[in-house]
Amino acid sequence: MKTKNNTLTTLEQFKSKHYGERGSAKREELEAGYENFKIGALLHEARLEKGLTQEQLAEKVGTTKSYISKIENNIKEVRLSTLQKIVERGLDGHLELSIKL
Repeated sequence: MKTKNNTLTTLEQFKSKHYGERGSAKREELEAGYENFKIGALLHEARLEKGLTQEQLAEKVGTTKSYISKIENNIKEVRLSTLQKIVERGLDGHLELSIKL
């Protein structure tokens, strides 16, 4: 995005301007939504990489195709324990988390 003085606006500047500084309610809601979207996108990508359909993944995990679809499409939030089950049992992977302060 270009500003009037012809310099580029960074994503961080854009978010601060339109959603407030980090820590504000509106900004935290935006950031949380992005994290949920990212989880769904990562699961979708990993599933395709493994050559699995949503139905096959759901069967391996013991859930429904509809539930997998809702996670991948950011319609439903996934619990950490369920995410771990999907990654480990369904995708034969390993879930890693980190905390950044």
